[in-house]
Amino acid sequence: MLDLGLRARAAAKEIARSSTEARNRALLEIADRIIGMVPDIRAANRIDLERGKERGLSPALLDRLELTPPRIDGMVEGLRQIAGLPDPVGEIDELRMRPSGLQVGRMRVPLGVIGIIYESRPNVTADAAGLCLKSGNATILRGGSEALQSNLAIADCIEYGLEKAGLGRSGVQMVKTGDRAAVGKLITMDAHVDVIVPRGGKGLIERIRRQATVPIIKHLDGNCHVFIDDGADPEMAIDVAFNAKTFRYGICGAMETLLVDRGIAREILPRLAARLSAHGVEIRGCEGVRSLVEDALAADEDDWRSEYLAPILAIRIVGGIDEAMEHIAAYGSGHSDAIVTSDLARARRFMREVDSSSVMVNAPTCFADGFEYGLGAEIGISTDKLHARGPVGLEGLTTRKFIVLGNGQVRS
Repeated sequence: MLDLGLRARAAAKEIARSSTEARNRALLEIADRIIGMVPDIRAANRIDLERGKERGLSPALLDRLELTPPRIDGMVEGLRQIAGLPDPVGEIDELRMRPSGLQVGRMRVPLGVIGIIYESRPNVTADAAGLCLKSGNATILRGGSEALQSNLAIADCIEYGLEKAGLGRSGVQMVKTGDRAAVGKLITMDAHVDVIVPRGGKGLIERIRRQATVPIIKHLDGNCHVFIDDGADPEMAIDVAFNAKTFRYGICGAMETLLVDRGIAREILPRLAARLSAHGVEIRGCEGVRSLVEDALAADEDDWRSEYLAPILAIRIVGGIDEAMEHIAAYGSGHSDAIVTSDLARARRFMREVDSSSVMVNAPTCFADGFEYGLGAEIGISTDKLHARGPVGLEGLTTRKFIVLGNGQVRS
């Protein structure tokens, strides 16, 4: 781990001063290499899936682990989109002339070395490498042991692309062991790592939060809500809520709790529940929900706090937008929350007052994704309030320093 850190620190200097053209070429070479290596990547992924089944991984984790053809295509498209994005490194803004004659502005610069610790999803290997590379950073990747073969296959493509573009292989390094001690070492390597980005379950992130001496960008869970206001279009509301839950159960942007205004509940809930039940979703609800949905189970306090990552949905009937926002404030995780309404004033209130990293109007929470936000990909979703918040793309992987332009002025 120390050797990885030393090489990453040296590589960070090289990447930071490399040209945009060189970094873009590396990204495109990686994308092309992945296409050429699809059979090998899928073979490696099948090994991980078989081992995961033997280890008793949950269906949600197996879903995150699988590299389907569309997900491999998504990795390639993400890399190409990142290559097409403007390079943030070196941007100067807020340049102002001071009474002294000095010009003071701010320049965007890389963070340096970024350690990324993630579980299950091997596509994160390509996304994270691409974003770190484009933003001028070196990175150390530590994927979960359950995805080791998949990650190594993708890492080979990354090393190939870096070499083809004339950049050192050490710009993106994979920790090639599943030993948990590697995580403990990585998160305390202050001299070699500038920031840690953890992506995974609560257990992993809580451990890193407790033990890390390196700054971290994180979110603990995604207890996301959709609130259907009594002024919502019923058809839109049903479509949005259904998509928010069923697009993919295993993503952190999946809706876990649906809040429905009492004034529209009778019209909405029986139809929505029938559609969800036909899709295999178990409904747990308050007493009012159970009076309208025959097969609904009773929800308890734990249900309002749960990130199921499964075909289970908690539903509560509320007495308006204030009660909905109170529920979100009490039980939400600050990830992504949505309102469905045709009332502009209520939409504005919801956007202003709900304290989450993404707040949506008439759109499902599953859109909380760097790719969908035009970031090319994301390195994670931050529910922190300092430095980066929401999907973390290129700008979230840079910082800004003050620059001062003078012409021989001296301070008196």
